[in-house]
Amino acid sequence: QVQLVESGGGLVQPGGSLRLSCAVSGSTLAGKTIGWFRQAPGKEREAVSCINSSGGIIYYLDSVKGRFTASRTAAENTVYLQMNNLKPDDTAVYYCAIKRGTTVCSGSSKWYNYWGQGTQVTVSS
Repeated sequence: QVQLVESGGGLVQPGGSLRLSCAVSGSTLAGKTIGWFRQAPGKEREAVSCINSSGGIIYYLDSVKGRFTASRTAAENTVYLQMNNLKPDDTAVYYCAIKRGTTVCSGSSKWYNYWGQGTQVTVSS
């Protein structure tokens, strides 16, 4: 059974940093493409980033470019999202997910079939 567990969320002041982790069990990350999504209250889920099996990364939101960095480590079977210079608009529940089908990245949640439970990120002074 494939499970994804996000951690690392919390309350942080504007300008602060958090590092989200997505630990995968029941499956190896090798050959898998992982997406990061977020959903703010009252808003639809949106794609933040995607990291493919070769380590190629796409950032879907202009607002996070230069501030967020996705990475993956095969040894730990874990994917990370380093978030710096956080802003109140980054407040959301953050999810990681494994993409089905090809390893080509996609910003559409319909292509992801395994999801974590999410971790809350709150940016507030």
